[in-house]
This record gives sequence, C-alpha cells and structure tokens, in this order.
Amino acid sequence: MTTGLKRNLISIAALTVMLHGASHASGTLADAFPQYATNGQLIKPANYREWVLVSTGLGMAYDPLRSTPNNRPPFTNVFVNPSSYQKFMQTGTWPDKTIFILEGRESIALNNSATGSNGYYQGEITGIEAHVKDTSHFNNRWAFFSFGTTNNMAMKIPEMVDCYSCHAKNSAVDTTFVQFYPVLRDVAKEKGTFKAVPNNF
Repeated sequence: MTTGLKRNLISIAALTVMLHGASHASGTLADAFPQYATNGQLIKPANYREWVLVSTGLGMAYDPLRSTPNNRPPFTNVFVNPSSYQKFMQTGTWPDKTIFILEGRESIALNNSATGSNGYYQGEITGIEAHVKDTSHFNNRWAFFSFGTTNNMAMKIPEMVDCYSCHAKNSAVDTTFVQFYPVLRDVAKEKGTFKAVPNNF
C-alpha cells in the first residue's frame, strides 16, 4: 500500500469518527422531544441544563415558585430544547414538540463591606416547571407541568388554572413570553411573528 493511500485512509477514518461523534452529540440534545410515562405524566428531561438558556429573570415567577425560604425574589432560568430553538431562529415560531423548562432558584445576597462587592447569586432550586407544545397530546396545543423540586414526572396542570389564560392573553409569540427573551424577541420582530403586549400585566 502506498504512503499516499495510507494517508487518505487514515483521513477518511478520522473524519468518520468525527462525524459519528457529532451525530451522537446532536442526537443527545437536538432530538429532545416530550417523553411520557404510561399514565400520561411528563418525564422531566434529565439533560435540560445542556439545552439553550434563553433568559434568566429575577422575581418573574408565579406562586408557588415565587415563595422562597428567604423571601427574596427568585431567579428563573428558562431553557428550551435545541431543535426548537434552531427552528425559532429560522422562522420566529415554535414547532410542535417544543419544551420549555423553567427552573426556579433562591436569590442569595452577597454583601462584602471589605471589598464593596454586593449583589445576588443563585441558590437552591425552589421548583421546576415545563411548558410543552404537543398537538398529539393536548387540545390547546400547549400544556403546563410542575415537577416541584425533586419529582422526575408530573401530571398536566388543569387548564382552568390561571397560567393558561395569562399566557394566552399576554404572550408575544404563541403563548410564550418571548418579550422577556431579548435575542428571541428581536428574531420574532424580524420575522413578523411578534405580538405587542403590555409588560405590566
């Protein structure tokens, strides 16, 4: 076998390994879709912290996440599955099988009189919720779930609960609060899918 042929075979083998690795990595994240138990409960995605973080808010939670042990406004980290994020960036709309995870955490005060440093950082989880678009499961297309702090499965929150009507009335894009997510807000405005809504509801 010639040296040139050996070199080409090695290059092809290396490329194959790289592509396989990339495919496996994207399959772990980009193909994250809603998964349900046999009783209809939503299974909490184990790797949601590897998804796209679209925003972090302070004091933006509802009860019970709004109530924290130290009575300070909670942080809320909002994640969305990568394939839905990519689709939104292209179209300004959310595809079917979109999953948002909202993670509530305590806000901890940092006060250092010696250095003059002060501010807030995130503490323990106070609750985890999901907002799921799944037309094959829900008549209204979207549904909400609450996992509490430790549960790995959750039943759908009943549709008479206020979160449904609030999101339907006050959301900028398809029952989601895109107005609070700066990058997504700008994309929706560019694509013409943004609905102007009040920020003081």
